[in-house]
Order: sequence, then C-alpha cells, then structure tokens
Amino acid sequence: MAIDVYLNFNGNTREVIEFYAEVFGLDKPQIMTFGDTPPDPSYPLPEEAKNLVMHARLSISGSTVMFSDVFPGMPYVAGNNISLSLVSKDIDEVKSAFHKLKEGGKVGMELQETFWSKCYGNLEDKFGIQWQFNYDNGETVY
Repeated sequence: MAIDVYLNFNGNTREVIEFYAEVFGLDKPQIMTFGDTPPDPSYPLPEEAKNLVMHARLSISGSTVMFSDVFPGMPYVAGNNISLSLVSKDIDEVKSAFHKLKEGGKVGMELQETFWSKCYGNLEDKFGIQWQFNYDNGETVY
C-alpha cells in the first residue's frame, strides 16, 4: 500500500510537471491528456479539455507525486489543489478504507471500474481531506 500525493492545477499542469522534472533531474514524464482517453458518446469531450493533462506522475526521491489539470468547469482553489491517493494491490484494502473514510464525508465517485483501474473512487472525508482510491492489479494504465 502507498499513500501518494496528487496535485491539481488549472490548465498549467504540463508546465508544472516539466519544471519539477528538470528541478529533480528526471526524464521527460509521460503525460496522458483528456483527449487520449477512450471516447464516450454519452459524454462528448469539450474541445478546450482535449490538451489538458488528465494524469502524469513523477517519482521524486522515492515518492510518487501525481498531477492533473482540473476539468473545465470544475472548481479550482489554489492551496486546496491537493489530495491523497491510496494505491493498493489489495482490492479489499481499497474497499475497506473507502467505506470507512466516506462515513460522515462526501463521495465524489463511488468505487467502480474505469478504463485505467478495476476499482477507482474518490471522496472528501469528514475532515475535508480529498482522497482518491486506486486498485493496482499490475494492469493500470497510468
């Protein structure tokens, strides 16, 4: 199990990632944009979202730091643009932590299968901390 840091930015994530990669002497990071995702006719992707960063990550001194742009129309508040991400190879651990942390909190996305994970969800706990949950079965795309 790992608890990773996830940072959101308002359209400048690519610049942020490239800067941090340079600062820490890392290779050019792989970046997935919203436009790289499988299309869903029920939810057409707005043109302004296609080049925004959906996901990228850097390994900085042994810690994983993940990044994305907020989706157009989603709230962005500088200083509140951080969440904790529980990544585990044990799906029961993911489910247990999710269900315990959602008590008194607010679920943003129930645990469900996505194109990058067999089990992903997110919530805000009763203390206002944003959490993401991701089951890592070794087949994750990110």
